[in-house]
Amino acid sequence: LYDFDITDGGILEKNAIYLIPLMEELALPSSLYGLANPKSSTGRLDMFTRVIVDKGHRFDEIPRGYRGKLYLEIISRSFPVKVHAGLSLNQLRLTYAQSPTLGKQGLELKYKNHPILFDRNGFVIPFDQIKVESGIYISLDISGDQPESIIAYKAKTNSTVIDLSKIRHYKADEFWEPIYRNKKNRLILEPESFYIMMSKERVCIWPDWLAEMIAYEPNSGELRTHYAGFFDSGFGWNGTDELMNQGTRAVMEVRPHDVPFMVEDGQTFCRLKFEKVVERPEKVYGLALNSNYHSQGLALSKYFDPDH
Repeated sequence: LYDFDITDGGILEKNAIYLIPLMEELALPSSLYGLANPKSSTGRLDMFTRVIVDKGHRFDEIPRGYRGKLYLEIISRSFPVKVHAGLSLNQLRLTYAQSPTLGKQGLELKYKNHPILFDRNGFVIPFDQIKVESGIYISLDISGDQPESIIAYKAKTNSTVIDLSKIRHYKADEFWEPIYRNKKNRLILEPESFYIMMSKERVCIWPDWLAEMIAYEPNSGELRTHYAGFFDSGFGWNGTDELMNQGTRAVMEVRPHDVPFMVEDGQTFCRLKFEKVVERPEKVYGLALNSNYHSQGLALSKYFDPDH
């Protein structure tokens, strides 16, 4: 164990564990507690991060009335990274009550007026054609839209340091291996390798709701399907009440464990659970906020130049 100063920048080596005090402190009232999760750009870089509080019992959870410092545990799995004071790698949301996850009946009622899943052509996927069980399941796209479509990216072994203060700076092909569609529409995922993949469905999170992707589904496979699985209110919403051309593909940060894992096009892969927000936010995720992934396809983290 050793200490070092990151005020002017510090290198986090690959697969090493770091504990960094955050610049912010909290003084929560007794009515509020917090939930933290990595930002999308952090997860897509294969960085595993968790918030810790003094005398806390669970990662990424801040108890009601907490007053004190916050710490971030960081493990960069694929690449060494350079961090600076002031960078934001995680985000915090506050809640005053445990919001019940919508069950099948509640989801069906919501889905009639505000459909959540759309196909690649922008049409609503009927509720009776989706798998619903404590949330909505989405599937993998292994076929792409074109014969030569890139269906996934696999992280390369690369010792080049990625400076997290540089946006759209790095050439993607130096860090990522593109995986192209094949005739069998199948893909074998290698254990402890990291992949960026996307859903077959387009997902629309209407402004009065939010969603979270479950990281582990043992019945779907021995693998982690995301690091940053929080879907903000407004994700994939086009700003209208139209029931056409809504939705954005969900991108998954996939790391299989122990054994190779074969996936097929359209295979059920992960589950989204839904909660209602206290009130419709004035600002929602999307184009108006210049959100990084509001109209994404198979998008890498914002640190990579999409044109190279």
